[in-house]
Amino acid sequence: MLHYHTIPVTPFAQNCSLLWCDQTMQAAVIDPGGDLGHILAAAHQRQLHLSAIWLTHAHIDHAGGTGELAERLKLPIIGPQEGDQFWIDGLPQQSAMFGFPPAQAFTPTRWLHDGDTVTIGKETLNVRHCPGHTPGHVVFHAPQIQRCFVGDVLFAGSIGRTDFPQGNHQQLIDSITQRLWPMGDETVFIPGHGPESTFGQERRSNPFVGGT
Repeated sequence: MLHYHTIPVTPFAQNCSLLWCDQTMQAAVIDPGGDLGHILAAAHQRQLHLSAIWLTHAHIDHAGGTGELAERLKLPIIGPQEGDQFWIDGLPQQSAMFGFPPAQAFTPTRWLHDGDTVTIGKETLNVRHCPGHTPGHVVFHAPQIQRCFVGDVLFAGSIGRTDFPQGNHQQLIDSITQRLWPMGDETVFIPGHGPESTFGQERRSNPFVGGT
């Protein structure tokens, strides 16, 4: 069975998640934006074997610690989609601009595309490409536990910003309504910031996509 633990990291309180298979204790780190000591301590406390880094997108608060963590533990970097390469290339500049520790640019081990799957231990998750916040944004859907790790596509009561370079408001709305909603109203999503919610709750009450 899949389990996860969410760790707010960086001054932006970004929800980094440890996701693991309880049969193998193999774990992926989703969006290690920084505060690697906290992430590694949480993994050690749970006796997890970190085996991959999964990225939803390449903004500094989600990807800032990726290069260092991959180098330190020799981990593959899985995702996002190629559209975010310019954000990856700009990580050193992003870190300086927002006062983050120096961040390394990197080349993902594997780019992800809509309809792909990713595996951790004996568990498989589905990948959906959800552009709008960034062009290469992906989400990780675990139907076996009715969870989806959505990065900055959707929040409890809000949606991702689209005023960054290559953001697109209509694309974001389409990603939410065409890619997320079909996962089911009961699906709980883990956003990049703030509390969890369900797709059903947001379909009912979210001021940006309610009633869609």
